[in-house]
Amino acid sequence: MQNDAGGWLSRSRTVARPGFNRWMVPPAALCVHLCIGQAYAFSVFNKPMSLLIGGAEPAPGDWSIPSLGWIFSIAIVFLGLAAAFGGAWVEKVGPRRTMATAAALFGGGFLVAALGVHLHQLWIVYLGYGVLGGCGLGLGYISPVKTLMTWFPDRPGMATGLAIMGFGGGAFIASPLSVWLMGQVGVAGAFLALGIVYFVYMMVGATIVRVPPEGWRPAGWTTPVRSTASITTANVHVDEAIKTRQFWLLWGVLCLNVTAGIGVLGQASLMIQEMFPGTITPAAAAGFVGLLSLFNMAGRFFWASTSDYIGRRATYMIFFALGLALYAFVPTAGRMGSVALFIAAYAVILSMYGGGFATIPAYLRDVFGVKYVGAIHGRLLTAWSVAGVAGPVLVNYIRQYQIDSGVAKADAYTVTMYIMAALLAVGLVLNLMMRPVSERHHMAADPQPA
Repeated sequence: MQNDAGGWLSRSRTVARPGFNRWMVPPAALCVHLCIGQAYAFSVFNKPMSLLIGGAEPAPGDWSIPSLGWIFSIAIVFLGLAAAFGGAWVEKVGPRRTMATAAALFGGGFLVAALGVHLHQLWIVYLGYGVLGGCGLGLGYISPVKTLMTWFPDRPGMATGLAIMGFGGGAFIASPLSVWLMGQVGVAGAFLALGIVYFVYMMVGATIVRVPPEGWRPAGWTTPVRSTASITTANVHVDEAIKTRQFWLLWGVLCLNVTAGIGVLGQASLMIQEMFPGTITPAAAAGFVGLLSLFNMAGRFFWASTSDYIGRRATYMIFFALGLALYAFVPTAGRMGSVALFIAAYAVILSMYGGGFATIPAYLRDVFGVKYVGAIHGRLLTAWSVAGVAGPVLVNYIRQYQIDSGVAKADAYTVTMYIMAALLAVGLVLNLMMRPVSERHHMAADPQPA
């Protein structure tokens, strides 16, 4: 057939047959997102990778914590770039080919990183996990979004929340698994094993995924005949969307929300050990990372589903207002020596951080329509790239500056937390400025995707 040139990977081979259960699609997306969500557990590698030569204490030639922090940042930069430049390609080739490509890049990135650790060449780790793995992250992340929205036009927030919660939950599995693997086979061996396992499971997702036949609708559901104040039934072309004020407001909203959370995730294990020295062991810190991952995951489903009822704008208002208060409170919890309050604050913060990711695709759908939402979402994720650098840099380098200035490690994160609170205040203002897109940006016709 004309559209079957790609064989098993072609879009035509993924069209669902009559009677297909749409609830099979979220598990397919989860197979991918639970794997690529490992990125949020990368902080458990930082300390072991900084002691590859010295063992118990850093020795000459060992990698510094700030230099290791760039692995995660590079991965997030390439996540955003791959999502932005690959968005139109994903729309064209469909979810199966995209998921398979993501599996090869993400799994292969681990194998290259394992070689870098074995040879003790940090640039190879940057190339493997950062560049190749980051591209796999980006393509894997956006691969199911448009598909889920077409299967669940009646509940778009819930649908994307179901899948994207896997990205937040990936660290819940990866954190203890990575610690165990490093204890058995070392850092390089752990990278090797994870690369193989993740490739296999992501390919399972690629096998399961299906797209609906053209014109399919859920039984009993009809397309709204006109737009509401907050949800449009019109479509905005991806190239036109980036010319609108609303796109850049949402870009800023996502960037600031992510910056505030991603720096903490990137150094969560080290942070809790240093803020509560002698109280938190490395194993307990790994448990903290896993717990944050659980709330990150649950928040994606809870907040995205909630947004179907209270609206996306109102949901983001909660993220920014409550997040601002909690970030400002974290240093106080540290000074009080209250591990419970510290963990509780970050559990809520990370639920809203994850909720922001899961809610933004539905927010984009409401503002720009469903036709090009996958490609628009991909371009918006460049905000994640910027945040992936800004967040860890704020945490890592301000921490190091504070320590070099004689500040105790337990107090080295205070300034950073107040900066994060200020960023959320700016995000609150940007979200307040959101309005519907002007009709002049709506598509007059319905051209085929480029």
